[in-house]
Amino acid sequence: MFEIKNKTEKNSGKLELMIITGLSGAGKSEALKYFEDSGYYCIDNLPAHLVLDLMNFFSSRDCRIDKVALAIDLRSGYFFNEIFIMLDKLKERKIKYRILFLEASMNAITKRYSLTRRKHPLVESGSLAAGIKEEIEKMTPLKNISDIIIDTTLLSSKELKLEIAERVMSDDEKKKILQISVVSFGYKYGLPDNMDIVMDVRFLPNPYYLKELENLDGKSDKVKDFVLSRIETKKFLGLFKEMLDFLIPNYIAEGKSYLGIGIGCTGGRHRSVVIAEKINEHLNMGGYSSKLFHKDLGSSILDI
Repeated sequence: MFEIKNKTEKNSGKLELMIITGLSGAGKSEALKYFEDSGYYCIDNLPAHLVLDLMNFFSSRDCRIDKVALAIDLRSGYFFNEIFIMLDKLKERKIKYRILFLEASMNAITKRYSLTRRKHPLVESGSLAAGIKEEIEKMTPLKNISDIIIDTTLLSSKELKLEIAERVMSDDEKKKILQISVVSFGYKYGLPDNMDIVMDVRFLPNPYYLKELENLDGKSDKVKDFVLSRIETKKFLGLFKEMLDFLIPNYIAEGKSYLGIGIGCTGGRHRSVVIAEKINEHLNMGGYSSKLFHKDLGSSILDI
């Protein structure tokens, strides 16, 4: 299907494939969303016979995708039976893969289908219970070779995410789940929206009061040197970084997906910009997915 198979051997070892499968109604869609948040390229309901072509494509030397998550189940009908052939071919190509199998009790699946009013893939004219039993039988061989099996009967969506994080995700992958925004701002213009942690740095000496610095901003080396050379700045940064190093893993453990950190001074041009850049640098060095924004950097030249 793809004309790049000659490149596969060289790069296939870099690819990581997570195959998400299991019983219908056991939470595969929720799991796939979680892998997507963790930096995986995700595809739902892919026929098994197309997996190798897809991995050939992602193995190309020009493709930067190295983590792929695929949801494969009985919705693909006849093509599902080819999954074992596909797994053998993945082994031949030395493409790393793991299988995550999700299951739940018949009562739990029946209740979920009753609430959503969705149609079970194996229920045509028969009963839902018969369809679930048939699916269990057909999926058992795949369950027996799965690397991770999670019973979602008693799990909420949040608890399923926590279970996947604990049993499947590496420490680096867990860090990528939480999207962090570090925003510098000026109190005279108001707080940014959606901030979870707000730090007021107006206690730091203000560069504005030095004639040679008043018209510069926090991206200037002179302003950075002035702010960062102060004893109080060094102590504050050490304490604030230590607090974030404690808080962020706990936010991730609780299933939080977004964290806003606001750093404010009076006008949002000097002290807050310098500190926000240092905090963002610290988070990126720690492996977190953090982005930096300067809300009021161009709003005014006044920072008093």
